[in-house]
Amino acid sequence: MNEDRRFIEEKVFSSSERGLIRTLQGVFSEKQNKIQRIAMRGLRNTWKWRSPVNKENSDSLAQSLGCSRLIADLLVQRGINTFEEARTFFRPNLNNLHDPFLMAGMREAVARLKKAKENKERILVYGDYDVDGSSAVTMMSLFMEEQGFDCLWYQPDRYGEGYGVSLKGVEFAKSNGCGLIITLDCGIKAFEAIAHASYLSLDVVICDHHLPDEELPGAIAVLDPRRNDCTYPCKDLTGCGVGFKLAQAWLLATNQPLEIAWKYLDLIAISIAADIVAVTGENRIFCAEGLKRINTSPRQGIQALLSSAGVKHGELDIESLVFVLAPRINAAGRMAHASEAVHLLRSSSETEATELAAQLEEHNKTRKKEDAGITEEALAQIEADPQLLESSVTVVHGANWHKGVIGIVASRLIERYYRPTIVLAGAGEEITGSGRSIVGFDLHKSLQECADVLVKFGGHTMAAGLSIKVSDLEQFRMRFGEIAAACFSGERPVPELLVDCELDLEAFTSKDYAQIKAFGPFGPGNMAPVFVAKGLRDAGSRIVGRDGKHLKIQLQTASGLVVYGMAFSQAEAYDELCKGDPVMVAFSLTENVWLGKRNLQLMVKDFGFHSDII
Repeated sequence: MNEDRRFIEEKVFSSSERGLIRTLQGVFSEKQNKIQRIAMRGLRNTWKWRSPVNKENSDSLAQSLGCSRLIADLLVQRGINTFEEARTFFRPNLNNLHDPFLMAGMREAVARLKKAKENKERILVYGDYDVDGSSAVTMMSLFMEEQGFDCLWYQPDRYGEGYGVSLKGVEFAKSNGCGLIITLDCGIKAFEAIAHASYLSLDVVICDHHLPDEELPGAIAVLDPRRNDCTYPCKDLTGCGVGFKLAQAWLLATNQPLEIAWKYLDLIAISIAADIVAVTGENRIFCAEGLKRINTSPRQGIQALLSSAGVKHGELDIESLVFVLAPRINAAGRMAHASEAVHLLRSSSETEATELAAQLEEHNKTRKKEDAGITEEALAQIEADPQLLESSVTVVHGANWHKGVIGIVASRLIERYYRPTIVLAGAGEEITGSGRSIVGFDLHKSLQECADVLVKFGGHTMAAGLSIKVSDLEQFRMRFGEIAAACFSGERPVPELLVDCELDLEAFTSKDYAQIKAFGPFGPGNMAPVFVAKGLRDAGSRIVGRDGKHLKIQLQTASGLVVYGMAFSQAEAYDELCKGDPVMVAFSLTENVWLGKRNLQLMVKDFGFHSDII
């Protein structure tokens, strides 16, 4: 083909004309490449600066704490204006946990537990198959056994039973002589299953954190801080966190030390990290104390998981829980059965834990392959369909896609297109979907508006699951897209990068970093500060990684200070960066430990180049 084209060009154009064509093609190609680089690099990020702080508040706080103005500014930005507020922030304390009896339904739940204990009833602990559910089942089953209850535990099969309380699970409870079911991380919408439990003379206590309907299921007690009539201060508890509050209430009601439950804080921290809920208030306390336990004396199952992943405990943070522990725990429910993860987390045997951790490691490797393959197919499906490509939402379906990874695929697609996304799988009349949202779009509310074309749905503002008949798919896609288009006024949403302030790298001290580190644990609601440094120039950055997607950066300030760091999934910025022009960088700070030496490292969120303006 190229030879034929070359032959035609030689016959039609003179040599000078061909040279001009080559030059114009080169210019056009370079402009196309620049546009593509900018699009791929994601200058779709809008840098949103935090509002300027009140100078008097900041100066006063800096003086009372004996800290720099930078640290004081960061605290004031987070609503911390006094010495006492700062002390509470920097010293998360278990004594500051809320009274569990502030939660609606708690007194009824504890009363039912007392009755079960008096009557020596068998209890079924029933939990979801994700990380939150597995952590909650582990915690509650171990706690109930320790408290002398006759206890069984159960998790539904993702593929045979689906999400939530299943009729099969209720029948399991009845056939195994249970009188009470405690649900964890599920149950708030299980009207049919709980009605069936009642028919079988089984009582149910619900411990959930998903958004409820106006009507609640007919359980003996419903613990959910998101209930409209619940005044519990922390609305962002995980399912495991709600279960913990029940355990805490039981200890208070039976005059036992609350310290008995502290051993389960590691499981709550993992559930918080995996469910990506706010790391503020009570959750911040749970995470701080849970991370201490994981880093100093991890339970046998967690130690085995870390070893199989090649990670040492000692300085794990929330990010480590998200990217190391959570995927491996989740892999059990995605690729096999969630009970494997619970057996691991409950294990006190090093040999057993090592074997189970190895299984989960293999499940996670398989999950990665499935995830990558389905993501590629979904991207191809979108790119091949102009209507899907230009839509305000992403709704894709694959008959043979693995149901266990479609939630992950939805997150991958948001990284590419940044719009509300639902990925569906299944070949039958009824298919299953998993959705993820973006800032400013309430996914759960949008599904409520489409409830008449859905079989069932549930979840949060940012994530949800659903089932739908194939025959209703196109109608749902259209209505879902209309809701999103109206929400964003027809404009394409752009992700925001929240920037705290500009940072003078040359004036930054190790003491400043130590104090910033104390702002952790970081997570939603308390993200690591993002700084901007201007006027930096490349001093030897290079592309790294097996797939060549990352940048190992080396930048120099105007006075010659060289700083190092990483820019993950931003290799497309390399050709602009290596030109040597001044660059503005948005980043957070971390430490790189190598051969016992600690060096400050920039974790680059985005670049700003002068040449980005075409």
